[in-house]
Amino acid sequence: MENLPLVSIIIPTFNSGKTLEKCLRSIKEQTYSNIEVIVVDKGSKDETIEIAKKYGCEVHVIPANERSEQINYGVKVARGKYIYRVDSDFILPPKMVEEAVRLCEIHGYDAVSTLVLPDPTISFWAKVRRLEKECYRNDIFYRGARFLRKDVFEMLGGFDESLVAGEDYDFHERLLRANFKIGLAKTEELHIGEPKSIGDIIRKNYYYGKTLKHFLRKNKVQGLSRMSPIKKSLLRCWKNFLRHPVLTLGFILHEITRYTAATAGLFIGILVEASSKTKKEKKKLDSY
Repeated sequence: MENLPLVSIIIPTFNSGKTLEKCLRSIKEQTYSNIEVIVVDKGSKDETIEIAKKYGCEVHVIPANERSEQINYGVKVARGKYIYRVDSDFILPPKMVEEAVRLCEIHGYDAVSTLVLPDPTISFWAKVRRLEKECYRNDIFYRGARFLRKDVFEMLGGFDESLVAGEDYDFHERLLRANFKIGLAKTEELHIGEPKSIGDIIRKNYYYGKTLKHFLRKNKVQGLSRMSPIKKSLLRCWKNFLRHPVLTLGFILHEITRYTAATAGLFIGILVEASSKTKKEKKKLDSY
């Protein structure tokens, strides 16, 4: 390809020192050369900023609450024709950016969905999650489009900053509804930040569950479909599950734990919101 278009890689960070260097090293090793890396941090107390500067990243520190705000800010300051949202615990294979640009520039796609596979060396639970994620290899519904033209991102209004859980799913839903042309990358990203214990799984899903109601209100039908434990992609992979009985049992336990924690968080979130509304109404009545 001649006149390589600039790709802006946007990485939201917060105390990401344990994984960021591996992520940035993988970006530095890309076969595609015309890249700018924008790190948007929300007040890290560890070595995150130092690592980002060491690798020549453009660093912005903002008072954000969640990732969606960081990503939207990163897109605003990005100069590239394309934006690529990368989490700080991702490792990119060398040809990742090259393939995504080729799909857009030569094959005319507006966005590219990537497959994120957990690093199986991290933990047993990472192996379990990898077994599940492999089932989504050819499913454009569950593979989020992390790479896309900047103007497409702007046309859709960016990420919904009111969402904490499911903000990437919400954006992907809008991308699909707008009938943009989405390609599937064959190259796989590696996720090195998977939970290492049952406790990690509970904490992560309880946290997201507390704000899940906002996502479900906005995406009622598709949201419930995404959250359902019974998915067509999983059913199509039944032979793969049979070949790995131990991981399959782990997957069942993982899903029970995940849904229990998320449901508990959802109900607590609803109760907290209801209590907050009651207090506000009481204050209004007392002021009369």
